[in-house]
Amino acid sequence: MLRLLTSIFLISAGIFVYSYFRELNPGTLTVHTGPSTQFELSPVTLVVFSMAVGAVLVALAVGMRQTAHAIGTWRSTRLQRRKEKLDALHREGTHAFMSKRISEAIGLFEKALAIDPNRVDSLLWLGNIYRSENNFSEAIRLHQYANRIDDRNIEILLELSKDLEAAKRYEDSLQTLQKILRIEPDNLTALIRKRDLSIRLEKWSEALEIQHRLLKASLPESERRAENLLLTGCMYEVGRQLLERGHPDKARRYFRGAIKKDRTFLPAYIGIGEILIQEGKTKQAVEILKKVYAKTHNVIILHRLEELFLDQGEPSEIIRTYQEALQQNPNDPVLQFYLGKLYYRLEMVDEAFDILSTVEGPQDQLVDYHKIMANLFLRKQHMEQAVVELKKALQFKKRVVVPYVCTACQQETAEWAGRCRRCGNWNSLVALPWLEGGVPSAGKESPLPVRVVPYPGIASPFETV
Repeated sequence: MLRLLTSIFLISAGIFVYSYFRELNPGTLTVHTGPSTQFELSPVTLVVFSMAVGAVLVALAVGMRQTAHAIGTWRSTRLQRRKEKLDALHREGTHAFMSKRISEAIGLFEKALAIDPNRVDSLLWLGNIYRSENNFSEAIRLHQYANRIDDRNIEILLELSKDLEAAKRYEDSLQTLQKILRIEPDNLTALIRKRDLSIRLEKWSEALEIQHRLLKASLPESERRAENLLLTGCMYEVGRQLLERGHPDKARRYFRGAIKKDRTFLPAYIGIGEILIQEGKTKQAVEILKKVYAKTHNVIILHRLEELFLDQGEPSEIIRTYQEALQQNPNDPVLQFYLGKLYYRLEMVDEAFDILSTVEGPQDQLVDYHKIMANLFLRKQHMEQAVVELKKALQFKKRVVVPYVCTACQQETAEWAGRCRRCGNWNSLVALPWLEGGVPSAGKESPLPVRVVPYPGIASPFETV
């Protein structure tokens, strides 16, 4: 009722005001709306009409603005609900994956991507799941698509490099890591991954360059020590490759650099010896190897000298070298064992028997010891003792004779090399019987087999019995 009375009052007031001003402003105005169209209006009518048109226009503008706001609010609400649904699917997918419900996780992430194919985090997770299931092609496809959406996302590129590496597309993985380093040159994760992959592919020069960069970074002291050891190994491998390719002068510089880093790094010393031998400086090589043995007392040096002297037809020199070593350590069973082995190789039966029969300690480590003793007893016509030794040899599970063992992973091998074929550690092979030290430290497993090319002439000092 109040609204009705108010409306009647306002209408009445408007009519009164209109009539009042019309009386005050008599006359008409001619308004042309076209060449032949015109209207006669009073001034007050024209003003009122103009005000009405303005009000309508304002009302239309306000209405359009409110309509646009309403549409925007509707769209925002719809997008928010869509995002909440996507977040819920993504969250459920991660929980399913963590709970080892792989098929359910894949289904949930695929539902999320069906709603929003460009959701990067879902693409990442689904790709990682496929990689964990060894479906590398699908993982690569998803991560490449995510990379096209966000080509500067470091996480995507790191996961893509893992996919490519797992699929054995190593060169593509290296290129992906290089993209990361173009975006972020000091990314340690990418540098380490590229370094490790270069080592696998035996791109030692690239690995060495990266290793120098890593050592310039702020690393903890414990990690820095490990990285320095790896730097020494990379320098050695670059030198080894140069030596194999016929560049002894360049190889020598890298071997010396490795020795400067680690005075106990045996492979580099042997590398320098090989260079001297190739240059015809055998006497100088022998002198260097003897000096290295005097410092390290590593029997592998004696193995190298043994092969060198026997190749030159000078067995007396290596016998004298072993005897000199035994004079310094007369109770060393390892030296006694290898001198006895040398006598056996040279058919010096009595000398071999005399020294091997007195060896104590390493017999249980080597099948070869009992085989040799059995052979020596047979030559001396001591049949019962020969049978005893053969029985001891046959009780061992080892089928072949192996003179070297890795102190990091326990891998045994018949040929010495600067790097273990199994775990990839440098300078870790020692000669059996290995009596010094306590329990060997466990080395990390190498993801791929390590191809190690030993230097020519450093073969097993054992012979099949």
